[in-house]
Amino acid sequence: MKYQRILLKLSGEALMGVNSYGIDPKRIKEYAQEIKQLHLKGVEIAIVIGGGNIFRGMAGSNDGVDRVQADYMGMLATVMNGLALQSALENEEVPTRLQTALKIEAVAEPYIKRKAVRHLEKNRVVIFSAGTGNPFFTTDSAAVLRAIEINADVILKGTRVDGIYTEDPEKNKAAIKFDTLSFEEVLKRGLKVMDTTAFTLSQENKLPIIVFDMNTQGNLSKVVNGENIGTRVDL
Repeated sequence: MKYQRILLKLSGEALMGVNSYGIDPKRIKEYAQEIKQLHLKGVEIAIVIGGGNIFRGMAGSNDGVDRVQADYMGMLATVMNGLALQSALENEEVPTRLQTALKIEAVAEPYIKRKAVRHLEKNRVVIFSAGTGNPFFTTDSAAVLRAIEINADVILKGTRVDGIYTEDPEKNKAAIKFDTLSFEEVLKRGLKVMDTTAFTLSQENKLPIIVFDMNTQGNLSKVVNGENIGTRVDL
């Protein structure tokens, strides 16, 4: 395998599957099976999931909820998704640990870097939830921060499209896909890979990002094996 320790970033919306909200049991089972294949090959896997399938802080604040309160509600949504993925992985007999940036000891360990790294070394899948534990930061920022802290080799951003395009391919069929991009090119072209804070943090720490289609069976293993899947953003 090309990458030994990865940080997999999944959006909350990815868990909806064919539904318009919530968690699709079929989709989360498929993800668990994909992750299991990597786990069996000895890859150290950390995961960050968004919460947009349940509650999105920005949307909540636009509807009149205090922004700070809305962001904390979004963090709790990521904990729910983390619990769901943990259950799906354990059903596949994959050992996991759920860590949260907020103290909820009844359902998850508090995030401790050394403990997380030790879990990874013992070949346990570690799920990081509740973002950074602070309002005004997205789960993209949490993914990059955790990846840097655990010394991940790469951030794999699993989406429902197969890479980064000149435009949204779901809106414009003529959009052109990139195989590789530099951080500077992404900024110059104004392409939306991650929010600016997360992207800048990744660039400063020379941490590559690969955007790929998580919903195509086998893609996750292919990306980790170094195959030309999705779009790679690097220096």
